[in-house]
Amino acid sequence: MLRSSAGVFFLLKGRFSFPLFSQRLLIGVLLRFSFLFCFCWVFTLQYKDIRNTVGNIPVEWYKDFPHIGYNLDGKKIYKPIRNKDELDDFLDKMENPEYWRTVHDKQTGSDIVLSDDQVELVNRLQRGQFGDVNFNEYEPMVEFFSSDVMIHPITNRPADKRSFIPSLTEKEKVSKLVHAIKMGWLKPRRVEDDGRGRYYDLWASEDSSILARHRMHLPAPKIPLPGHHESYNPPPEYLFTDEERALWEQQDPGDRKLPFVPRKYSSLRQVPAFSHFIHERFERCLDLYLCPRQRKMRVNVNPEDLIPQLPKPKDLQPFPTTQSLVYRGHSGLVRSISVSPSGQWLASGSDDGSVRFWEVCSSRCMKMVQVGGAVKSVAWNPNPSVCLLAVVILSSERLLSAQQEGEEPAEGNGSVVWSEAEGEELNQGVRLKIQHPKAVHQVVWHAKGDYLASVMPDNTSHLQVYIHQLSRRRSQNPFSRNKGLVQCVSFHPIRPYFFVATQRSIRIYNLVKQEMTKKLQANSKWISSMAVHPGGDHVICGSYDCKLSWFDLDLSTKPYKMLRHHKKAVRGVAYHRLYPLFASASDDGSVIVCHGTVYNDLLQNPLIVPVKVLRGHVMTHDLGVLDVTFHPTQPWVFSSGADATIRLFT
Repeated sequence: MLRSSAGVFFLLKGRFSFPLFSQRLLIGVLLRFSFLFCFCWVFTLQYKDIRNTVGNIPVEWYKDFPHIGYNLDGKKIYKPIRNKDELDDFLDKMENPEYWRTVHDKQTGSDIVLSDDQVELVNRLQRGQFGDVNFNEYEPMVEFFSSDVMIHPITNRPADKRSFIPSLTEKEKVSKLVHAIKMGWLKPRRVEDDGRGRYYDLWASEDSSILARHRMHLPAPKIPLPGHHESYNPPPEYLFTDEERALWEQQDPGDRKLPFVPRKYSSLRQVPAFSHFIHERFERCLDLYLCPRQRKMRVNVNPEDLIPQLPKPKDLQPFPTTQSLVYRGHSGLVRSISVSPSGQWLASGSDDGSVRFWEVCSSRCMKMVQVGGAVKSVAWNPNPSVCLLAVVILSSERLLSAQQEGEEPAEGNGSVVWSEAEGEELNQGVRLKIQHPKAVHQVVWHAKGDYLASVMPDNTSHLQVYIHQLSRRRSQNPFSRNKGLVQCVSFHPIRPYFFVATQRSIRIYNLVKQEMTKKLQANSKWISSMAVHPGGDHVICGSYDCKLSWFDLDLSTKPYKMLRHHKKAVRGVAYHRLYPLFASASDDGSVIVCHGTVYNDLLQNPLIVPVKVLRGHVMTHDLGVLDVTFHPTQPWVFSSGADATIRLFT
């Protein structure tokens, strides 16, 4: 660059005359600008993307194309994806700390973040300083030229015209190279691949035919080579004896080792035509046509690996394991039992027409009330502030026994009659009677203790379910018609839902909206009992066909698990209010206790593990355990059976 500035100076000197001071000033200016030009050229070359080979053309020509140029191999260089609008650019300006030092390169379409050294260089140039920090602009001037006559003076001849036009020699060389590339004589250099974009053909070693590309393709079986038994003159050991021939004729054609009988001929001319030739060719065509072939996928699996890994029962304690007490005193079937909310008292109803109150810890019968009919169901009020027991007797009446008297007068509501007890019944503790038109088989309380529902299974009438309000002495039939024979009902422990179980399904009704929200298919022939989880999102039901179904209301309307542990009909099921336990009672005389953990994570399925089989009841008239219930606070379970006993397992 110094030589270029000197050439310019001599060109000026040859045509014009300057004073010595003016010459020195002009030389300093040229040197300074020549250095700035040299630095800017080096700076631009340093950050220029040399992959783009389009040359010095306007970048606007590529504004409507997805690429911005071509590389040395002639492939397109695609623009980076820039989908930022003004709002994104403003947010980037406010939040990105590197925004002020980011510049956009139009040649490559990318953003370049300048380093600290580069930013300092730009600042120096903007201030009019030299790019090199170590450069001293005030160094003493070197006298390259003087007025002294030299032996070999430098010429001041003007530059040639060829210095200002492109070189024709270089143009000719480039033309030859382009022609060689077009003809294929010269291959452009390839960029070395680093391995990140390589693709491998996994099936390169396989057969490249069309049939081999099919995943389920089976090659046609080859015809086995003929053996000695197929010869026209086989050795004697390959010929059939009389016994082997008789056995061959008795065998099924598919079980024969050979489809023909080996024979011996003295010469080839005596060999007759093969009688099964057409049939054999037809079977060979079937082999080629893939008709008789099929693929059987066999996997060698250990049978123990197919069994799910369940936790050990000792890790799931506590749960009832031992029979501790036996409550004796009834003379008939004990069909129903119920525990008070405090867990101190146990009520039981039997076919002998009595209701007995037991002390749980001592198995002592504290009181017996004769109700004048077989007791079908008893249910203790879940509200601990009141002491009420609902009793269902076969004489189509239900009695509310309590320690306090009702003060409101009795009133009738359609076919249901409310009346207060009098005389002897009042002395025994009976306070209120609700008379129904049909025989009541079940009674269940609401969680708050003010409502209770009764079930009257009857196919001929729609009056199968009644809901009674104790505080207002009102009764109502919530259904205008029932779809099936109602077996049992239950209230949701938290939400205003009402569960109605028919013979084959469970319907869930919303009492506020007065509509059915869900229908559960039990896949059972006849549902016998039902229990709702304390959380309200799971339901179990037992059936007379020895099945116990667990429903996850958030998962599906079909059973999540179907347990077939009992050998006879399941009579009762129950959930524990505090522990992750549920139990089922069956006519086989056993009570099976299972561990059922319900997780708060909706993506994790409940864990169901059978932990204990409790036995103790004696089979009577093909009936075993009729009802089962848990203690409200302890991991204890009560069971009542056809042997007129009640048993406590702890």
